Amino acid sequence: MAGETLAKHIGMRTATVTPPWRPPPLFAYFEKLLHPYPPAEPRLPPGGFFAFLWACIEGLRGKILAMALLTAAMSAFEALLFAMLGRIVDWLGGQVPARLWEERGTTLMWLGIALTASIGVVALQTIVKHQTLAVNLPMRLRWNFHRLMLGQSMAFYQDEFAGRITAKVMQTALAVRETIFVLADVLVAMAVYVATMIVLAAVLDRQLMLPFAIWLLLYIAMLFFFVPRLGKIGKAQADARAMMTGRITDAYTNIATVKLFSHAHREAGFARAAMQDFMATGYGQMRLVSAFEIANHALSMGLTAGMAGMGLWLWSQGAVGVGAVAAATAMALRLQGMSHWIMWEMTSLFENIGTVQDGMKTLSRPRTVLDAPDAATLAVPRGEVRFEHVSFRYGLAPDEGGRRVIDDLTLTVAPGEKIGLVGRSGAGKSTLVNLLLRFHDLESGRILIDGQDIAHVTQNSLRAHIGMVTQDTSLLHRSVADNIAYGRPDASAAAVRAAAERAEAHDFIQTLGDANGRRGYEAHVGERGVKLSGGQRQRIAIARVMLKDAPILLLDEATSALDSEVEAAIQASLYRLMEGKTVIAIAHRLSTIAAMDRLIVLDQGRVVEQGDHQTLLARGGLYARLWAHQSGGFLGKDDEEDDEEGPGIPGESYSARGRATTARQPVAGKLAPSSTQEEPAP
Repeated sequence: MAGETLAKHIGMRTATVTPPWRPPPLFAYFEKLLHPYPPAEPRLPPGGFFAFLWACIEGLRGKILAMALLTAAMSAFEALLFAMLGRIVDWLGGQVPARLWEERGTTLMWLGIALTASIGVVALQTIVKHQTLAVNLPMRLRWNFHRLMLGQSMAFYQDEFAGRITAKVMQTALAVRETIFVLADVLVAMAVYVATMIVLAAVLDRQLMLPFAIWLLLYIAMLFFFVPRLGKIGKAQADARAMMTGRITDAYTNIATVKLFSHAHREAGFARAAMQDFMATGYGQMRLVSAFEIANHALSMGLTAGMAGMGLWLWSQGAVGVGAVAAATAMALRLQGMSHWIMWEMTSLFENIGTVQDGMKTLSRPRTVLDAPDAATLAVPRGEVRFEHVSFRYGLAPDEGGRRVIDDLTLTVAPGEKIGLVGRSGAGKSTLVNLLLRFHDLESGRILIDGQDIAHVTQNSLRAHIGMVTQDTSLLHRSVADNIAYGRPDASAAAVRAAAERAEAHDFIQTLGDANGRRGYEAHVGERGVKLSGGQRQRIAIARVMLKDAPILLLDEATSALDSEVEAAIQASLYRLMEGKTVIAIAHRLSTIAAMDRLIVLDQGRVVEQGDHQTLLARGGLYARLWAHQSGGFLGKDDEEDDEEGPGIPGESYSARGRATTARQPVAGKLAPSSTQEEPAP
């Protein structure tokens, strides 16, 4: 298998579904006129509704215009048919049957040609609408929206339901398509049809135009009354739908927690509250729709009666012929049917407008962490990391009660140096690592890698040179091979296996299987890796970083989920992985990082101590107290009282309650394994 790429494994591959029948060449041609996956990076759409729509149809406005023009031609032709019908009725009233074709044959021939040509116009309009736009347009929007969301900051995702974001990406794309179709197809058809009928009525007799004009004014007034209200409730309904989807998805994502606390009924009630909010908007919408439909029907009946009455009166006065009465009445009946169609389309339109307006708030939200316009590609020949007077706070400004998590911190990590970050929970250790990854922008100061300010290099190139293993390992719902190869997608199957073996993961991977019969490296791991234990997920994450082989390595409790035996087995591999790299490690179990070249002790976002393990113990400061507490058991209350994430564990130390423990001592040049032993209390 050496040299064989993972093309068959990679989850990002494009799957081709073979259709049950080969599409006709004409259909295939129009289906390919619009590329659903444009390679260019999407631009952030503007916040205004019409500006948002205009941005969404960039690159396909010509095709939408073609559809609208074809629709206009179809509508005008249909209206003209009624005028032709009136003329035929008049002919039949005064025509000698034997001479019909002799006198009217040419006109009837041209009518037949026009009817035949209309088939081509309708076919072309239908193909442009359904083959070129109906599938490609929403997929193109989903593709662009998805890429925009992937570029959002970590803070963005911390404030949103994942299910809510997904719902908005999916719903907004469809809502934009339906809105465009109604505006460029339905409303164009209605406008051209009504305008043509009014002109034709005026040609027959100006007084026949009066019922159409009165109906049009009343219909527009009705639209102005109902449409804004439908739009408002449509927006509320879209938001309620997204919230309902988000709550349900949140329960499924955290199903283990739900079951652990036996809160299935509680979660059902939580989702039910969102469902009730959604139903309330649905009832409000249907009340408006019912009133709209009743008013529309009454108005349509008035038009039919008015047009028939006006036609009969004019006929009785000798002003118009039978054909004019027949044509005008037929146009009124057709308009009655169209008005019901338009009513439902308008209802759908403003429901979709509400969905688009709701989605815009998320999809057009500016990114908070952006590449600089002249951002360069990061090069890391040495691996020096320098923090210069770095300050950062989450969210709140100082006058709103926010405090700095990192406060004027200056620190230099030499090329190839291995440092450990130590401190109470909330001291800023993980935040410092996240700032190095540029998950957030700094309040002040700068971070440099080999003299290059990370704010002036591309985020992709920055993170490509950093490998990280965290305590909260998240895997993609793909195969084991896909997840390991995520560190280097072009890796061969042999390289993936070698990384798994180095991470002591190969043996358990061989035993994996899923519901679809896939085994070993082909087995899928479930959402976020839920099918695996914490230790198994962490070993796959370690294999992934080993495969990536980046020059800067970040370890945030990298072995926290491993038992002592496995940790001891992979410590040599971890140490080999660290050779020649700049390493920043975080661990609450101090013995796992005590052998680092240098330990940096943080407190309230500042460096308060630094040095090697023995030096810091001899100094008797914060590090020595933390070490003493861990050697004796749990962290004491006095060292956790400033914990921003929660209070410390009250009470006496672990050993003071009658249990003896042996702290893990550092092994020179290695990460020491956990070897805590307990004796029963007397």
